Amino acid sequence: MDTFIVAFKTVLPLFLIIIIGMLFTRVKVNHQNWIEVLNKYALWIGFPALVIFSLMRLDLAQNSYTSFIALNSVFIIGSMILVFPICRIFHLPVHMKRTLFLILPFGNVSYLGIPILYNAFGVEILPEAAIISAVYVFWLLTLAIFLIEIYGEEKTDLKKLGLSLVKNPLLLSVFAGLALVIFNIKMPEFAAKTIELFSDSVTAVVLFSLGIFLGMQKTGRLKDWLLVAVLTLTTMVLLPFIFYQAILAFNIEVSGLKAIILDAAMPLGVTPYVLAVQYKLKTTLVTRVIVFGTLLSMFVIPLWMVFLG
Repeated sequence: MDTFIVAFKTVLPLFLIIIIGMLFTRVKVNHQNWIEVLNKYALWIGFPALVIFSLMRLDLAQNSYTSFIALNSVFIIGSMILVFPICRIFHLPVHMKRTLFLILPFGNVSYLGIPILYNAFGVEILPEAAIISAVYVFWLLTLAIFLIEIYGEEKTDLKKLGLSLVKNPLLLSVFAGLALVIFNIKMPEFAAKTIELFSDSVTAVVLFSLGIFLGMQKTGRLKDWLLVAVLTLTTMVLLPFIFYQAILAFNIEVSGLKAIILDAAMPLGVTPYVLAVQYKLKTTLVTRVIVFGTLLSMFVIPLWMVFLG
């Protein structure tokens, strides 16, 4: 119990920021455009700065991240493959299949995952957290969108997929950070300090924005939340647990295993919601999974921390 309390206290400050954002919405202090402004700041300035600052700490001479990247990719791709048997067994329509491609694999590894990993393990975990975020974004903007398009009425536009990938600020910042490390480029101290200041700002900004988003959602009827609860527990408990047991069964040794499993257990992220709106999928279901999962993660994530030691 003491270990759970310590883990709970680790994530509590982060969720208090989310709750404050929800309260701002309920008392009607904020405006609708706050989310767009805060998210654009995070996407184009805050997170790129955090990623570059994190990757500057990489030591490629001593550490290989090949297996680390591969394991995260296996979890994401495996979760998407599971959509096919699930839809066949439960006779789910194509519209639901396309939505599950977003719900099952893509937890909030950036907006929520990076702050939680940082609070739990310190600044040393930031390079791994940045790499995980990049891996998730890569598969979300490639394979997930490709599957959504080929099972939809829209014509698959490979050029559009490629442009969305190469223009993503998070991936661009990963390439920039890796270039600094690979070519041993030393930034001036004032430039590095500026990047660090921006990176320090992003946690509160994105969590506050997430709170505003959650506060704007309608409650709905109790019976509507049954499927939401099933999907949330599947993505945050069942799939990460199966993945963790598989890694142990195959005796796979990889650094940063705790970070991999904790990020696999994160609640659904906001970006899948944006894509659900864009492709006219089950946006209400996606929204409720985000809300329920984010609130539940206040207890599930500390339990995972205790379980992982």
